[in-house]
Amino acid sequence: MATRTRLPLQSLVSKNLPAFRNQRCLVHTEAMAKEPVYPPVIPSLTAKSKSARLRQIQEQVSKIRAAPVQDKLSLITRIQRKKFVVHPQTFARNADRWYQHFTKTAYIPGLPDKFTVVPEKSEEESSSAVAAPNALPWIEDEAFQDIRSLVIQAILQEHWHMKKRRAFLYREQEHNVGPFLRNLVSGLTHSLGKYNPLLLLSSIDLDPQVNFYWRRGQTTVIKGHRKGRLEPIRFQIDDHPHSQIRITQQLPLFTSVEASYAAEVPEIKFSPSVMPLFRRQYDNNIFTGAKLPDPACYGHTQFHLVPDRCHRDKMARRQQSDQIEAFLRANALASLFTWTGAQAMYQGFWNHEDITRPFVSQAVITDGHFFSFFCYQLNTVALSVETDVDNPRKNLLWGTESMRLYESVQDGEVVGLKDNVIQLLVQFLMNRP
Repeated sequence: MATRTRLPLQSLVSKNLPAFRNQRCLVHTEAMAKEPVYPPVIPSLTAKSKSARLRQIQEQVSKIRAAPVQDKLSLITRIQRKKFVVHPQTFARNADRWYQHFTKTAYIPGLPDKFTVVPEKSEEESSSAVAAPNALPWIEDEAFQDIRSLVIQAILQEHWHMKKRRAFLYREQEHNVGPFLRNLVSGLTHSLGKYNPLLLLSSIDLDPQVNFYWRRGQTTVIKGHRKGRLEPIRFQIDDHPHSQIRITQQLPLFTSVEASYAAEVPEIKFSPSVMPLFRRQYDNNIFTGAKLPDPACYGHTQFHLVPDRCHRDKMARRQQSDQIEAFLRANALASLFTWTGAQAMYQGFWNHEDITRPFVSQAVITDGHFFSFFCYQLNTVALSVETDVDNPRKNLLWGTESMRLYESVQDGEVVGLKDNVIQLLVQFLMNRP
């Protein structure tokens, strides 16, 4: 009779356990490989939660990305809320630092390396009507003499040959200097067309309108049914330059985008209402001065006229001589940011689709006697709180101090005409790709 034997439990476990473990691993792997049966849980589009609001924003951004440029501009400017209206020619003190913060722009004194600033000559040298030999190598001396005589003729036309009645109050600049600047711009553009073929295909806008709308920073709603919510701070610029030149090709860069990483932008933590700026609610506008299908869609040079209330003589009488250059920098910064930003929008770039190539424009600001020259390079339009995270790009502005064109007009002659100002004007208009 056979006897019963009892096998040890350890031997049974050692034989069966590895196979059992492999089966469990196989089951888990198959379960992980299966696709989910149910769709992912996403927030509702109609709820009043934070996750629902984030999904609404994502849906809106996706819709704008997929839209063509014309519809994209309409979607960006569709919702009207109260916004701060930025005036390029403002009475506020130290407005240039505020505008640098609003537009994320760094100011660099002087002009880019491609422009040659000739030192000012004495009265005897300037009266000899001889240009500097190395200042304009692409223009002969005889051609520069013709350009110089054209500038003299434009000055005498308004200040000697024309007999005008006294202008209305605060309309003297528009009445006397405006026609001079218009004749100067049209005459120089026509004369330099043979040296710069890009000017032959350009468009000159007289008294155009340029608009730009953007977001920068955020604030908390202090009253109303939306009290306590965070909302972006909105800005609008409605600019009216004296004239501007639009071209069919984009101007070359003044510097690389990487060079703007180390530039410093003033940070102002106060509300824009402290500047002061005032909020209004009306149509959000983005406009370069021409409609979208226009082939001359890139900016070349803007010309601005200093208004009577900000003339340097009146500011000196108000003991505000220290604000003359700050006013000119603020005017150039706001106007060129508006113009280049609108050009970038016309090419399909916006807050959530930052620009892939910088946009460049120039500006000349004058009161008839003094001229200031500025260059602007737009490196980024991602200025909102959501998109301006780890974005080292900064916009750049170059500018000169005020430079006097001439001293006075006596007995039908222009006294003290400065050739270095004329040469800078020619260099600006000769800039091309």
